Amino acid sequence: MNPVVLIAEELAPAAIEVLAHDFDVRHVDGTDRPALLSALSEADAVIVRSATQIDAEAVAAAPRLKVVARAGVGLDNVEVPAATARGVMVVNAPTSNIVSAAEQAVALLLAVARNTASASSALKAGEWKRSKYTGVEVQGKTVGVVGLGRIGVLFASRIAAFGTRLIAYDPYIQPARAAQLGVRLVGLEELLRESDFISIHLPKTPETVGLIGEKELAIVKPGVRIVNAARGGLVDEQALADAIAEGRVAGAGVDVYSKEPCTSSPLFAFDNVVATPHLGASTHEAQDKAGLAVAKSVKLALQGEFVPDAVNVQAGGVVAEDVRPLLPLAEKLGRAFTAVAGGIAASVTVEVRGEIVSHDVSVLKLAATKGLFSSVVEDQVTYVNAPHLAAERGVEVTLATLAETAEQPTLVTVRGALPDGRTVSVSGTVTHTGARDVLKLTEVDGFDVEIGAEGILLFLRYADRPGVVGTVGTLLGESGINIAAMQVARREAGGETLMTLTVDQALGADLLTSAAESIGATAASAADLRDE
Repeated sequence: MNPVVLIAEELAPAAIEVLAHDFDVRHVDGTDRPALLSALSEADAVIVRSATQIDAEAVAAAPRLKVVARAGVGLDNVEVPAATARGVMVVNAPTSNIVSAAEQAVALLLAVARNTASASSALKAGEWKRSKYTGVEVQGKTVGVVGLGRIGVLFASRIAAFGTRLIAYDPYIQPARAAQLGVRLVGLEELLRESDFISIHLPKTPETVGLIGEKELAIVKPGVRIVNAARGGLVDEQALADAIAEGRVAGAGVDVYSKEPCTSSPLFAFDNVVATPHLGASTHEAQDKAGLAVAKSVKLALQGEFVPDAVNVQAGGVVAEDVRPLLPLAEKLGRAFTAVAGGIAASVTVEVRGEIVSHDVSVLKLAATKGLFSSVVEDQVTYVNAPHLAAERGVEVTLATLAETAEQPTLVTVRGALPDGRTVSVSGTVTHTGARDVLKLTEVDGFDVEIGAEGILLFLRYADRPGVVGTVGTLLGESGINIAAMQVARREAGGETLMTLTVDQALGADLLTSAAESIGATAASAADLRDE
């Protein structure tokens, strides 16, 4: 049965096409709460926009849920902590609307400068009053950009083409970077005093809510025009209305409001305010980009891959192409480690060696942590909840990187200290055969091996002597267990030996115990390294 992807709001056809081949795509009206909760009971993923609420109740109603995808930027309608606690990944489309949002800010600025909206309304009402709607040019004016994030940068580059002088307030950007963009960094007060136009491009946080209020509007340059196409509440709407009424602010372009939907605001009383109903992301291109982005993320998540746009995954971000093949290796090494160790370690170090460490490899620690707990907890273990599982059990997982390796170009080792004082390690690498990545174990607890990190692996430790291989082979054969690969490693003749076998079927605990007893093994374990 294919995983179920539940689409709760309208999605671009191209996005649905991405999912249709591999998943059972179902639809529900996300605003119909009873229908949503019922449909979630079989969902492995749910895709929403802004109208559907995915809260703790919704997450609890979806026992199979692995990913919540918001086809847009904001996550106000998704209860991320509730999803995280359940190990459910939350993804959005953080760059889908940045061009549309920047263009909307430019459009509002121009409309406010030239009184476009009020002049249009008057003309349609039969009034031809050219002199009443005389505006101002943008060329030669000082434009203050509050926030030089991705959208702020796009806005600045576009408004610069009008021959403006650009200043910006952003305490988190370096002056050298601003200079590269042709922007002079200033303090907020200086920006307010110098700007002929102000455009706001900040996220909504406790620090930014009400950033521009009565106090700030009292010191603005007379005749300033202010645009907010970012988030509602960054500008105090009543204070802005008062400043417009008093003539200190010549006009405003507003696309966002402290409470939405908004059909009543003190700003709506003014002809020199251009007000739009949160249209920043409302372009066909942005909607299509958002749908396609989250569809691809859902596909990655349900296939067990790392998702760069996951908002509740530690070590989130872009993973270098060279690092990606090591993700499944690190996870399988974590699984193999737990099997060989026979339980949870007190502390674990994920060592990464080779030129690969020139990239950010922190995600490999996360993948290994996921593998460590996959076989020892009842709940599903994901990139989301793996760090929480480690923290709950007091397991400290650290990352170590070294530029050189002894034999392999790239080597990943999971090494841990057990509560009884023992140290266990498992190492592996990735080789390339044509277009295929081959994952291999190269070391198990100090024994050199070379065997595929796939399928079901058995590890038997015993004293080296003749006949052991035959005994194990006969026992497994009589039980209908086929051996796909086998390797024996020893440090010296007659000394301690490790037999590693790849078998086609899972062994019951009784059979593994029988195999161990038949050869007098000092340790026996099995690791399921099959792809999930």
